[in-house]
Amino acid sequence: MRTRTKVCGITRVEDIHAAVEAGVDAIGFVFYPPSPRSVTAEQAKVLVQHVPAYVQTVGLFVNASCSEIAQVLKVAPVDILQFHGDETATQCQQIAQQLGRRWYKAIQMKPDLDVINIIKSYQQMGASAVLLDAWHPELKGGTGHQFDWSAFPKLDIALILAGGLKPDNIEQAIQTTAAYAVDVSGGVESAKGIKDQQLIEHFMQGVQRGSAK
Repeated sequence: MRTRTKVCGITRVEDIHAAVEAGVDAIGFVFYPPSPRSVTAEQAKVLVQHVPAYVQTVGLFVNASCSEIAQVLKVAPVDILQFHGDETATQCQQIAQQLGRRWYKAIQMKPDLDVINIIKSYQQMGASAVLLDAWHPELKGGTGHQFDWSAFPKLDIALILAGGLKPDNIEQAIQTTAAYAVDVSGGVESAKGIKDQQLIEHFMQGVQRGSAK
């Protein structure tokens, strides 16, 4: 099965078209104002209208309240919630149930983290997947760093690989981790929040090669 792919941090209509034409499975929007890739609900509303059927939309939130997320969804009704902060498994479940959305949790691969049990705690609360990202003491994703892929676990839940992925390492990343999906942002950009069509195409070609082996 081909590894699923999400391009995150989309801010422009032309980048949605480039990603869709390259064959991505999901488009990610960042609703976290400190991020250079952040969009408002009103901006996302326009962008979502350019995402065709069978391509999913994902909203990334960091420690946002249920009411804050609800306000975004009223304007820009994304398909899936990505919790990328310090949200507990219970908090994720409660917010997703109230808002009627599927969800997954991003976990930063901090040294000495009991990653297996943490993944299972979110799985038990109904996560559709768990995303494993590089750890940074200050940043919440988008670090451009990668973690030790040999630490990527094999479990009976969809696991998403993120952190430092780019066209020249994605094939190796998929072969090493056998991840269900990969999530890329900075690795296909010409500037923060500005995607590059050629880089997206080369990234997807690497995904295809990595999935085929």
